Amino acid sequence: MRIRTSTSEELPVLQDIERAAGLCFRDIGMDEVADDEPLSLEELSRYQRAGRAWVAVDDADRAMAYLITDPVDGNIHIEQISVHPDSARRGVGRALIDHIATRAAGDGVPALTLTTFVDVAWNAPYYAARCGFRALTEAELTPGLREIRLSEAGHGLDRWPRVCMRRDVG
Repeated sequence: MRIRTSTSEELPVLQDIERAAGLCFRDIGMDEVADDEPLSLEELSRYQRAGRAWVAVDDADRAMAYLITDPVDGNIHIEQISVHPDSARRGVGRALIDHIATRAAGDGVPALTLTTFVDVAWNAPYYAARCGFRALTEAELTPGLREIRLSEAGHGLDRWPRVCMRRDVG
């Protein structure tokens, strides 16, 4: 496995990865999440052009997973991370997160943040146990994270408990 920035040609593959990864949510009764459409090619292209979209690729240079980020309140916010189910449980997602953490530390960025589902095994419990994230209290939320949570609530994601998490990288 190798990690590199994504190319514009593979953006449709990123959509396919997100669709496939999302199907796991159907198995736990979160059909609305499973049915949610991935980011548009235009949105993914903005991340790719800004150098904020990475892929984990196999030996044939095919994307197995991707991660996109936004700068939020001086930290790097993981906007989306998706691993194709065929590549799940192999440390691919963790490798992407570690790659971004190393880049962040090298750039003097203090932390990674993300928002995720509290009760989904491959979300908050995984990020805490395997990736070094911790849940933030309401008092610890930055203005940007509060804005992200409001946007998520507006999209109906608060139907299930969600949490903001942080991983210090410095």
